[in-house]
Amino acid sequence: MRPTSYTKTLFLCLTTLPLAALGSMADREEPFVSPLRMDALDADFFTYTEDQRYTQPQDSWWLDTSEWIIRQHEERSKQVQNMGAWADQTLAGDQLALPDNQSYLRIGFATRSETGNLAQIQPEARFKLDLPTVEEKLRLVVESDSEETKSLSERDRDRQLTEDERSDSEATGALRYITDLTDTLNLTNDVGARLRLPPDAFWRARSRGRFDLADDWDLDIDQRVYYFHQDGWGESTWLGFSRLYGEWRFRSASELRWVHSDRNFEFSEIFSLYSRPNNRAELNPRMGVLGESQPSWRPTEYFVDFTYRYRLYSTWLYGEAIPAVNFYRDDNFGETTSITFRIEMYFAGSIR
Repeated sequence: MRPTSYTKTLFLCLTTLPLAALGSMADREEPFVSPLRMDALDADFFTYTEDQRYTQPQDSWWLDTSEWIIRQHEERSKQVQNMGAWADQTLAGDQLALPDNQSYLRIGFATRSETGNLAQIQPEARFKLDLPTVEEKLRLVVESDSEETKSLSERDRDRQLTEDERSDSEATGALRYITDLTDTLNLTNDVGARLRLPPDAFWRARSRGRFDLADDWDLDIDQRVYYFHQDGWGESTWLGFSRLYGEWRFRSASELRWVHSDRNFEFSEIFSLYSRPNNRAELNPRMGVLGESQPSWRPTEYFVDFTYRYRLYSTWLYGEAIPAVNFYRDDNFGETTSITFRIEMYFAGSIR
């Protein structure tokens, strides 16, 4: 989705904190220690062996700028956490912040170069405000967009796309009730609305689980049923069979989605591999087919892509490169090549 006024408003609030309520909860300011010095970095930051040594970096504008960005990230992450914790206490009426607060703000820049189109840099912003209440199984969840309002093609190729290529969406707010059906299966029920005028009320139920099968295979399921007042009913069923082969995890994922307003099924079949060659890099090659049931059951798109994701710093700054080849029915299944580059930064905090 494009960054909406709700996203911009939230980011403005986060960058102009602290408020009086948050100020009372913030940690006491500690002296800033240069995080890019050798003795300040965690051991898992390095990829070289123990017998290799490096000299201390020289002072430079690049080092000073990097340290300023890192310090700003630390301050804004505390503000995101403190806002979630403050809302926790306000809603729950409890003096103590509750655990498992999963609030975050994710911002970044992406550029995608496609056959016949020049690359353009697009800003991206997404957020989630996850607020446990006094009841363990009840949560308030506010998100920048909703997966249920996106087509299957857009959801499965989300990492390939930049903001201007995604469909418009509004932030949603919902009260979520969580039920553990078994040790491996849970159910959530959400009642909420799209945060716009006039609001668009919705209800959705989601069940997820993982099961161990024979011969080291795993089965993951994700079942959703939902109703939006303006869009009507919808349903999706996702099944993923996976198995570990050496350092690679293979997965075969199938999904079927019913769009009631269009009286149409969307389907996808995606084969993928995943590996972490070291503690900083991730590799994820995929190939898949997407299709629909109207006017007849037919494929609408084939694609092959390869995601290389690299942890640039700590656990909050990442870079991605995603070359892809797509074959669209609307283009007579002609070849469309593209490559997407993305820098992503997470602002989040954990309540201890």
